[in-house]
Amino acid sequence: MWSEKFPLVFYRTLTGHEPVREWLKELPEDDRKLIGRDLQRLQFRWPVGMPLARPLMRGLAEVRTALRGNRIARVLFFVERGRIGVVHGFIKKTERTPKADLELALARMKEMLE
Repeated sequence: MWSEKFPLVFYRTLTGHEPVREWLKELPEDDRKLIGRDLQRLQFRWPVGMPLARPLMRGLAEVRTALRGNRIARVLFFVERGRIGVVHGFIKKTERTPKADLELALARMKEMLE
C-alpha cells in the first residue's frame, strides 16, 4: 500500500509567482488531470523509477506524463528534506531535454535549497 506522503512544494519567485502552477493552469483540463495524477503518484510512492520518473542530473529528476495527441509533458523536480520541489514544467518537443530548460530548473532548484 501507499507510504507516507511527500509534500509538493512549487517554486515561487520573489514576487510570489509560481510559474509551474501557472503553466499547469493554462493547460487543457485533461492534461492537468493526467499530470496531477502522476505528481500524486510521485508523492505517495517516492522513490519511484521508470516509466513514471527518472533522474536527470545533479539531483534533478523528471516526471514523464503521456498526453493525448502523442505529446509528452515533463515536470522537473528534486527531493530534499522530505519534500518534492517542483521547479519547471513543459511539453517536450524534442527527444532530448533542451539545455535551457535544464539550466532554468537547476537555477530554481539552487534557489529553493538556499
